[in-house]
Amino acid sequence: MAAEQEVPEGALRVVPLGGLGEIGRNMMVYETADDLVVIDAGLLFPSDDMHGVDYIIPDASYVLERRDKLRAYLITHGHEDHIGALRFLLPQLQAPIYASPLALGLIRWRLEESGILDARMIEAGTGSSFDFGSLTAEFFPVAHSIPDAYGIALRTPAGLVVHTGDFKIDHTPVMSEPTDLQQLAAYGQEGVRLLCSDSTYADKTGVTPSETLVGEALLQILLTAPGRVIIATFASQIARIQQIIDGAEDSGRVVYATGRSMEKNIDMSRDLGYVEAEDRRLRPITDLGSAHDENTVIICTGAQGEPMAALSRMATGSHRDVTLKPGDTVVLSSSPIPGNESAVNNTINNLYKRGVEVVSVASGHEHVHVRGHAAQEELKTVISLTNPQAFVPMHGEFRHLVLHAKLAESMGVPDHERHILLDGDVLELTAEGSAVVDQVPAEYVYVDGMNVGGVDRSIIRDRQKLAGDGFLLVAVPIDEESGELSGEIEVAARGFAEIRAAESLRAGAAKVAREVLKPKLNSNRVVTWEKRERQVQQEVSAYLRRETRQRPMVVVVAVQV
Repeated sequence: MAAEQEVPEGALRVVPLGGLGEIGRNMMVYETADDLVVIDAGLLFPSDDMHGVDYIIPDASYVLERRDKLRAYLITHGHEDHIGALRFLLPQLQAPIYASPLALGLIRWRLEESGILDARMIEAGTGSSFDFGSLTAEFFPVAHSIPDAYGIALRTPAGLVVHTGDFKIDHTPVMSEPTDLQQLAAYGQEGVRLLCSDSTYADKTGVTPSETLVGEALLQILLTAPGRVIIATFASQIARIQQIIDGAEDSGRVVYATGRSMEKNIDMSRDLGYVEAEDRRLRPITDLGSAHDENTVIICTGAQGEPMAALSRMATGSHRDVTLKPGDTVVLSSSPIPGNESAVNNTINNLYKRGVEVVSVASGHEHVHVRGHAAQEELKTVISLTNPQAFVPMHGEFRHLVLHAKLAESMGVPDHERHILLDGDVLELTAEGSAVVDQVPAEYVYVDGMNVGGVDRSIIRDRQKLAGDGFLLVAVPIDEESGELSGEIEVAARGFAEIRAAESLRAGAAKVAREVLKPKLNSNRVVTWEKRERQVQQEVSAYLRRETRQRPMVVVVAVQV
């Protein structure tokens, strides 16, 4: 296969291992004949039906097979969908990490939590340039929903590649620098061989509003709300946290932060100089008991409906320090990530049950949150400025990639140089042309507690089956010496309502099992029992499906007597 062969001299391979056709798990490999760099290594949060799964990370086996060529992790910004997999990859794939001070701070915290204390970290910023043999990386600033976000330009044997990272064009960002349009235009003048551009909101027309509008909207709420204001947002929204602190100063309120990641990020951001707040204005949540409602603002995690996050615990009445009450105003300063809609709606319903006022984009307060990603006119601006010969839309679900590719088509990028890639596709780029030459493994790797990669899709399906239809245990007593059935078969169930309520179904399942086991076992008891076990499982499953139209998981065990 082409990807197993050496990269030809003068060529560049572009291999997405996550982030194309999905929102999250961003990881892009750029490989030459001698060198390889990885841009971002993020995680994806599981959907509701992935029971027991904590995170989903990229399959890095492609890089593992080429670890001798790996020169660096280049990080565009500090969001978990761009840095969250590093703590799982570094034990096997060590390489220096190049990122902004804020991103390095967030990475360092996560690595220390995982016991990784020896990672090499190199600070990068506007204009930083690093050589990795046949590859040179340059960092240029972009506006996003977290400070110190960067795009990365790669000088490669096949030509100049511009990788935007997550971005929008915000001329008045709250923190750090706006997207450097002048630098993008300079790259365009030099000649961009390939543009890989953020597609997350390629389905949105117009432009994305500025983050400054959020500060104005939140200040208005802080000035007019009669009681406490609780604002839920991402813990990584450092600029928004500063806006809330500034709004509290202007409205005479004191800020109390709750949620482990929120508290940790604020402490780290204050240490690094990103968040400025006097101790009198920013207090520990444990001081909340003595505060006057009209002088209080609480900032917390849980805007995505995460069940264990601070807002969800407030909504269910299980938060240790905050008990919601009528007169409180809860602001959801975010929009649901695709797949989280149900969890967010559930949290909102629980909030209303507490008698609080809920403010969100969905309730008509459109500027309590603005997107961190470019809409169509901004995407077209970047394509126009860089004037790329080839184009790959990245970071988005499949419809976003297709719509972004259509924008590139409208801007004159030719058909044979537009590539809608999916995770695992291998794009080979030369000065003369580009083509997908192979497909490599890029499956989900599930993280379940301390178990990384031990859970596969079959286990997920089993868990879904258990959650949906329950569990049935058929205990078969077997004589230890003869290996024959030696007593009554017992049937037990959990989560399977019909059989728990109907003795006749238990008896029927036991009868089916006995019928299967009627013929005598031969002398090769182990092999024969395994065959009979499968037969019992299949026949009992078929019986229950006929009788109940349900498909519980059936497990058959031999009990030696």
